[in-house]
Amino acid sequence: MFNFLKYIEPATYCRLMEGLPSVLYNEVDNTEKKIGYKNQVSEKLDVLFYNLKSGEVAISQPFDESVKIKSIQDENDNYIFISRYYSYIHLIKILIIRLICLKNPIKEICYFMNSLKYKRVKIIQSNHADFNQFDSTVVQSNPLVSVIIPTLNRYEYLNKVLIDLENQSYKNFEVIICDQSDRFNNRFFEGWDLKIKWIFQEEKALWLARNNAIKKAQGEFILLSEDDVELPVNWILDHLKCIDFFKCKISAGVFHRNSNLINKKSDGGNKFCYSQQFPTGNSMVHKSVFEKIGLFDRQFEKQRMGDGEFGLRAWQSGFKIISNPKAFIIDVKAPTGGLRQMGSWDSWRPISIFSPRPIPSVLYYIRKYFGDEEAKWYLLKNVPQSFVPYKFKNNRVIKLINLMAFPVYSPLAFWAVVRSWKLATLKLKQGSLIENFISN
Repeated sequence: MFNFLKYIEPATYCRLMEGLPSVLYNEVDNTEKKIGYKNQVSEKLDVLFYNLKSGEVAISQPFDESVKIKSIQDENDNYIFISRYYSYIHLIKILIIRLICLKNPIKEICYFMNSLKYKRVKIIQSNHADFNQFDSTVVQSNPLVSVIIPTLNRYEYLNKVLIDLENQSYKNFEVIICDQSDRFNNRFFEGWDLKIKWIFQEEKALWLARNNAIKKAQGEFILLSEDDVELPVNWILDHLKCIDFFKCKISAGVFHRNSNLINKKSDGGNKFCYSQQFPTGNSMVHKSVFEKIGLFDRQFEKQRMGDGEFGLRAWQSGFKIISNPKAFIIDVKAPTGGLRQMGSWDSWRPISIFSPRPIPSVLYYIRKYFGDEEAKWYLLKNVPQSFVPYKFKNNRVIKLINLMAFPVYSPLAFWAVVRSWKLATLKLKQGSLIENFISN
């Protein structure tokens, strides 16, 4: 993909393009050929990028693993690409960064000025309206689905999840719950109109819990969920339809934050596309994916981005991950309990200001798959804004004030990053902790 993406989206899946389906390379028409790119590869990658963003998902077409897409290094083509798909602010930021990095100032300014004549592309989303009327043969075959739920001290919230599961329109599924509650109550799992299997796990560990539950699954499809969500009645059904409709192995559902704004029977949007993330709280995965790439990497235990790492592993192994807006869930975000109490608000905001920043597993993931150079750009982009409190992270005024004040506490930030980098290095030396999966 275009090399300048590292300045804007340094860790996006599409930076690693090997094995991406060649069907997304639509033939470039005469209008596109007049864009101004120097070579045809850039023209095709431009179209591919548009198709990824627009949701132009290939139906009935498998990945072509013979496709090997080279990174576009040409500065002129990169400036044009950024001008077409990103704001002028990003374009200016890239120019400043490259001048600071002592690139040829005459060339960089010329390429920058040339790119200003290109208008930003308006991406028209494909709606895939025929999905609603799609008569799925997979659904008709009535496969067993295994719903996986890890839980910790949240019986009140889990109770509501099980009620939603009882009301599902698709009925052939089992529920496997890995419970790590301090006061484990096996009687809680009695009396439900559901096929429930429970596992008690003494160690409070998210990825171990999911791995243990997956190993107990009997279903052809594994559906990953959480203990503090609300589920629409067609949740399972819409995941199965997506896998059949797009001939994929992974349906990645979406999250909504406020159940008062969305009717649980609605689809919450209509933008199917290739997903750039893998949400372990709402994804259906065919069992063959685990058989090929293994279970979740326990290097992320009690830390962050284990879901992103699994998704990228699947992406690199040739599995299409389809973002499925039909299979949405409401994220309740319980204030207590849960397996996400890991000493951080998110990947970049540890609860203690003196803790390593970002969470070491984040750098382990970025450095492992994208390299140290990409990791440094990733840090440059995210560390300054990580000092904005979590609840204000979308407040532009506070973000601007923080950016102005950053030079004052930059020594603290540098110290925290160095600590995180060293801990990530230890993880890299140890290597991944990925257990192979053997189907029952």
